Amino acid sequence: MIPEIPFASYLGLRIVELREGRSLLEVDQQAHHHNSRAVAHGGLLSTMIDVAMAIAARSLDADPHHSTTRSVTVEMKVSFMRPGVGRLRAMGRCVHKTATLLFCEADVLDDADRIVARGSGTFKLLRKRSSAS
Repeated sequence: MIPEIPFASYLGLRIVELREGRSLLEVDQQAHHHNSRAVAHGGLLSTMIDVAMAIAARSLDADPHHSTTRSVTVEMKVSFMRPGVGRLRAMGRCVHKTATLLFCEADVLDDADRIVARGSGTFKLLRKRSSAS
């Protein structure tokens, strides 16, 4: 589960892999994840993309599991390519970093490794202020 992001935990998203500038998360779909056609709701796919990119961005911090850094989404675009069924995986990656922004991409794949949705986004890293500030 992803305790730092309560909504992601509520949806059942799990981190499978986290390394410098990359992330992999997954979800086992349940009925409450579906739209009226009984496939993954676009909101689930968008959230998976957003979280995969945000975690990939935050992984560039010195210690992403116990980080004082948080990422916020500045902008995001999602393209939906096919219905999402079964276990879904989101693979996030950072493709460019400036002094204040990170540019990331993510794909959501189904059990057959087909791309269900693809997204890109810009993220800003925010460091928590110490209590002495």
